[in-house]
Amino acid sequence: MLIFNCTEAASTFFSRVHKGKKMTPVEKPSSSVIEDDEQGDSAEQWLVHAITVQRKHVLFVIHVKTRYCMIFADAKKADVEGFVQRFAERWINGLIRHAGQNDILQWVNDEPMMERFQENCGQYTFYKRGHRGAQKHIEQIAWIFEDCAAEWGSLPSDEYSAGRFDGDMNYTLRGGKGHKDYYFPDEEMMVHWLRQYCGLDESDIQAARDRRKEVRRETRELMHQLDQG
Repeated sequence: MLIFNCTEAASTFFSRVHKGKKMTPVEKPSSSVIEDDEQGDSAEQWLVHAITVQRKHVLFVIHVKTRYCMIFADAKKADVEGFVQRFAERWINGLIRHAGQNDILQWVNDEPMMERFQENCGQYTFYKRGHRGAQKHIEQIAWIFEDCAAEWGSLPSDEYSAGRFDGDMNYTLRGGKGHKDYYFPDEEMMVHWLRQYCGLDESDIQAARDRRKEVRRETRELMHQLDQG
C-alpha cells in the first residue's frame, strides 16, 4: 500500500471544486501519527508537499523511513492518477539507474521484483497529516530547488533532468530519529528496496552495500586522477 501523507498545501493541490462542491481524494486518517498505522512495514509511507515555483506547481515527495526524495515539476493540479503513475515510474527508474551506476544490478531479478512491487504498491491512499522530521528535510530540499531553478531560469524540462536533481539530493548526508549515524538516502532506499522487493537476506544486502561503497571509492579515485592529469 502506498500512503501519501499530504501537508495542507498538498491537500489543496490534489483537491478541486466541481459545481460549487469540493472534491478531494485526501482522507482523514485514524491517527495523526504515521507510525501508528496498522499496515506496519508493508506500507510505503511518503510525505507530499506542494509549492509554486515560476508560477508552476511543484510537488516534493519524501519517503518517511529513508528520506529518499523525488521532485515533480510542473505537476497538473488534482490529477491524482497522473501523479501516482509518474511517481511509480520515477521511483523505479531512479532505483534501477542507481543500481546500474553502483554495480548493484547483479542482486536484482527484474520479474519477481516487479511482481512484489505490484502486489505491495498496486493500491494507494491519500491522508491529510504531516511528519515533523520529514517536513524539515522537504523544506531544505525545496529551498535548494528554488535556488537552482532561479539559476537555471526554468524548471527541469523532463523526467531525466528532474531525476538528476533527485539523485543529487539523495546523495546528501542526512540525520534523523532512528539513525545512529548520518546516512545517504539513496543507499537506505536501495537497502529497503533489496529487502522489500528483491527478497534478499541480510548477508546479500551487506554485500550490495559494500559493493556500492567500493564503486563510489573507485569513482572518486578516477575523478582525482583526471583532475591531476
